[in-house]
Amino acid sequence: MKNNISGQLSAFSGQLRIERGGGELKNFRELKVWEKAHQLTLAVYKATAKFPKDELYGLTSQTRRSCASIPANIAEGCGRRGDAELARFFQIAMGSASELEYHLLLARDLDLLTGSDYERLAGEATEVKRMLTSFIQKLKAES
Repeated sequence: MKNNISGQLSAFSGQLRIERGGGELKNFRELKVWEKAHQLTLAVYKATAKFPKDELYGLTSQTRRSCASIPANIAEGCGRRGDAELARFFQIAMGSASELEYHLLLARDLDLLTGSDYERLAGEATEVKRMLTSFIQKLKAES
């Protein structure tokens, strides 16, 4: 079986998209869920910069890693072939978002995050999870 590989410039974003036999790779930068997850990651890095230095290799690192994993898995899924692979990586991103929710709760309960920072960041994490859920359901319905 021969794969047709060709490059096409998207007028929408100016980004190169690659088409492979069974479909087009998705450009993760065009997905609203990726953009929201990326903005959440930036906000989490800023909030955790205020954590005590003795938490640098503990809760600070765990919170940052779980959050950065969300947009990273969205991006990786977009680089895979097929909706089943994309849905699988979106599920992994969902797990990371749930892990982040717990780390934020723990940070609040340890008085490392203010109540308002917790509410804002947890609300953003919930919104990302809603968007991921919607995307996963759409992918499953189309398969």
